[in-house]
Amino acid sequence: MKPPKNPESLRNEIVRRYEDLSPRLKQVAKFMLENPNDVALQTLAVIAARSKVQPSTIVRFAKTFGYEGASDIQKLFRDEILNLAPSANYSERIRQFSERSGAASTRSAHELMREFADNNILALRHLQEVVRDADLERSLDLIEEARAVYIVGMRRSFPVAAYLAYALRHVEKRAYLIDGVAGMLGEQASIVEAEDLMIAISFHPYARETAEVVAGARERNARVIAISDSRLSPIAREADLCFEIKDAEVRQFRSLTASLCLAQTLAISYAYRLGARRTRGH
Repeated sequence: MKPPKNPESLRNEIVRRYEDLSPRLKQVAKFMLENPNDVALQTLAVIAARSKVQPSTIVRFAKTFGYEGASDIQKLFRDEILNLAPSANYSERIRQFSERSGAASTRSAHELMREFADNNILALRHLQEVVRDADLERSLDLIEEARAVYIVGMRRSFPVAAYLAYALRHVEKRAYLIDGVAGMLGEQASIVEAEDLMIAISFHPYARETAEVVAGARERNARVIAISDSRLSPIAREADLCFEIKDAEVRQFRSLTASLCLAQTLAISYAYRLGARRTRGH
């Protein structure tokens, strides 16, 4: 096979072929999708250690996708860094911050607030760096073209889903929250049809119910936008478009700041687009 010529094509090919990979190659695939800066800048030995495989496995992964060796993939991601000129990647910044803040178990409420705030600032900066303008514009196209938008998000993701349904309704878009109240999840989800758009939100550990709702929507040929923490999540692999969001996590408590920021961006950007269309119409 011909190797993908740019990082985005490689990411799409990894997602497409992920289920056919061996368990070890899946480990490499997951690491490459989640840590592109490490792949670009670290040695093969470091990449192997962090992805918990042997260096030869990474070489085998590269050959599986048509490259002569791992250095070819590293060059792709290195060129992307040079073109985008981002700061240190999110994982590395979180590691650095955790080392600075220490692991003290007793902190005042104000110190804890500072820790949450600092981590959320990192998450928002990461959001700015990784969300592409083209994906935002495409998401607005999908929202605009849809007869109706159905939003689903269970457990931790529910606040994001509820906000997005609320916000879209306030900018004159037919939007419905699939919440499964009274055990009616299946009945609510069955309303979604081919002319509709589903926006699904799910983070690790992924809600089985959300994945089932998305799978049903795809069977009925509805379009899907996923908001998740990995392109390999159950909802992301089924989606037409995926926003990969890394929310802050402090002492095993996860924030929703970046996800809510994206949801707000989608709703308000749609409102501006609608307003601009009406202005031109007059």
